[in-house]
Amino acid sequence: MLSAQQLTKTYPSPGGPLTVLDKVGFALQAGEAAAIMGPSGSGKSSLLYVVGGLEPPTSGVVTLAGQDPYALAPDALAAFRNQQVGFVFQDHCLLPQCTVLENVLVPTLVGSADASARDRARQLLDQVGLSARLDHRPAALSGGEKQRVAIARALIRQPRLLLCDEPTGNLDADSASRVAELLLALHETQQTVLLVVTHSEVLAARFARRWMITRGELTGVTT
Repeated sequence: MLSAQQLTKTYPSPGGPLTVLDKVGFALQAGEAAAIMGPSGSGKSSLLYVVGGLEPPTSGVVTLAGQDPYALAPDALAAFRNQQVGFVFQDHCLLPQCTVLENVLVPTLVGSADASARDRARQLLDQVGLSARLDHRPAALSGGEKQRVAIARALIRQPRLLLCDEPTGNLDADSASRVAELLLALHETQQTVLLVVTHSEVLAARFARRWMITRGELTGVTT
């Protein structure tokens, strides 16, 4: 389970402390998914960074499967992110010099050897419809194909938590729809906790649970 309790995040600014998260709280069980919407600067991405172990909260507690990542030493926190959290960003962030298969395997290069990683990568790439593109480099792929590679890479470690920051933001409507369907299908298969930040009402409408964040405050959206 992912649990956030009274999460507050502030940054220093010339006018005094700037609050981007204000006592945010929620919980998601394994297999649950939620979308977060809100205007630019509302705190959406900051919330993902805090729950994903990238930015410590100023106050409050976040736990994943009962573990507080910010109670860990720096090396252990890095290992926690690598093994327990998958990230998909608006920009696919693929390494241009590496093949599709090599890009998916990048997270497995850290830590102990994973003998099953290559087979798992091939299976994931088959699931995202790219089994014929294993040896291609990113420059030979479409935008939607690159994002599918990024999704496979995010799932290669079989994380408990999958975080997506505007995963369809750079895609045309058709590609965005296919990526959204793929994200939800893989989430259901792997029973991750899935949290997606998006400006897209079309993407958000695919989620049973939806929240709005405004000026750092999180509220539920009812249909």
